[in-house]
Amino acid sequence: MLGFETSRRLAALILALLIARIPAADAQTSVPASIPALRTESLTYNVEWRLINAGTAVVERTNTQMTMRLLSAGLVSKLYKVDDTYKLTHDGGCAKSVYMLAHEGRRRRETNITFHRTRADYLERDLIKNTVVRQDSIEIPNCVYDVVGALHALRGMRIDLGKSIDVGITDGKKFAAVRVESQEREDVKLKGKQYKTIRYEAFLFNNVIYSRKARMFIWLTEDARRVPVKLEVRMSFPIGTITLTLDKEEQI
Repeated sequence: MLGFETSRRLAALILALLIARIPAADAQTSVPASIPALRTESLTYNVEWRLINAGTAVVERTNTQMTMRLLSAGLVSKLYKVDDTYKLTHDGGCAKSVYMLAHEGRRRRETNITFHRTRADYLERDLIKNTVVRQDSIEIPNCVYDVVGALHALRGMRIDLGKSIDVGITDGKKFAAVRVESQEREDVKLKGKQYKTIRYEAFLFNNVIYSRKARMFIWLTEDARRVPVKLEVRMSFPIGTITLTLDKEEQI
């Protein structure tokens, strides 16, 4: 069964992969990337846990805002129903605010993170008890990323195979320089279609940003679109591996 903390953190990681495409660049450092004007784009991903259908994640984004709805399904929904909404606002690179409304089992939580030039403010509330669960404020360097923004920037970078970069990331409670490594080329086959991709690993776990022991892998297409087609979070027992695969891509 997915606990509240695991579900909430997973939602953030899922959105980190699912943000919409940006043009490729040659940058090798975490410099904010500008985003061209576009229509609202909708991406749908299947979520698999222990070889069963665990739910769907639907992401929509405009020029300065991204939203995701994460819904559990089937057996997972019967064990622990999840209906989460995650919203990020940004200025084309740096995060400005993060909002999450989490309906998980019997819990109802609302989380707000506001980013200032050198400070991040975190507020989490229990909507059922109408109480503050946690309130925090931490110092940060100017223009850091939340988890979402960091991988957003990654999609605009070209990292040579076998090389890595460090990206400043905060979840509003903790700041760290997170290593992201470009590992190797792989062909990924989904729904009868084959994608040529590069596999990356983001070292977010093991007491870096998240305390749980795990590994996170991201597959981005090699072409200029840099489409995220697959993500895996490999957690230790009893959670195991959670896999997301691209199912549908639309412009609204």
